[in-house]
Amino acid sequence: MPALGLGTWKAAPGEVGAAVRSALALGYRHIDCASIYGNEAEIGAALQSALGQGTLPRDQLWVTSKLWNDCHAPDQVRTALERTLADLQLDHLDLYLIHWPVVHRQGVLMPAVAADQIPLEQLPLQVTWAAMEQLVDAGLVRQIGLANCSTAKLAALLPHCRHRPAVNQVERHPWLQQTALLAYCREQGIAVTAYSPLGSPSSDGPAPLFSDPVITAIAAAHGVSAAEVLLAWGIACGTSVIPKSVRAERQAANLQASELQLNTDEMERIAGLDRHYRFVDGSFWELPGGPYHRTALWDEPAP
Repeated sequence: MPALGLGTWKAAPGEVGAAVRSALALGYRHIDCASIYGNEAEIGAALQSALGQGTLPRDQLWVTSKLWNDCHAPDQVRTALERTLADLQLDHLDLYLIHWPVVHRQGVLMPAVAADQIPLEQLPLQVTWAAMEQLVDAGLVRQIGLANCSTAKLAALLPHCRHRPAVNQVERHPWLQQTALLAYCREQGIAVTAYSPLGSPSSDGPAPLFSDPVITAIAAAHGVSAAEVLLAWGIACGTSVIPKSVRAERQAANLQASELQLNTDEMERIAGLDRHYRFVDGSFWELPGGPYHRTALWDEPAP
């Protein structure tokens, strides 16, 4: 899996296809998708265009997608994957992830009331995982993994795995460094992919991390952008990073981050920025009377 990929979360219909085409032309070989993003058909047309020209062999392209929360039941997993494969115009995925350790009733994309949700005690991750393993057995996916999964949830799942998780995709950036989770995944041979590696844009401007004085000082010292520093830090930590960008010039700058080398002092300064701050805190899964709460989701003590 290439260390730097293109994220497609929040890439709007009508622009995501062009973004994928420009990224592939620049040299990106890792595209991160999900069915819930609502743009896989457009991405699939862009992928097929590139693969159909014969200049990009399929085995040089890494495509990830994710199982949404309403398809965790064993009889729904393969159907969900086949829909994604049809949209992406591929015969297999390189990586398929359980998107959240959260379960909805089938057909409910975003729950509005507690009755739309199913507790994990009723439909445990290990049951969904067994159906994911069958996708590997069938040759439909090369690797399987999870996203937004805590150390405790991984530890509970691993004894039940025939095919161990290849990847855990989580929010990670200098304000949320997830040190303990990263160490556990390394110990277990699970790769970590960082989503929102640049933080998350505010409603009225760029991501707050772009103006963090430590990040801007390091960027100035190297003559690069804050984004390049953030991505280079993520890669130096041994994670893969999947920044989203629909602009070719920004995609090109992000790609250069893989060549930026941060020194020990710079890495230590960035290590001191950890605030345990989540831009994607999971509060949207909290419903009155429902089974999910953000502290249980991340297995963190309540503040």
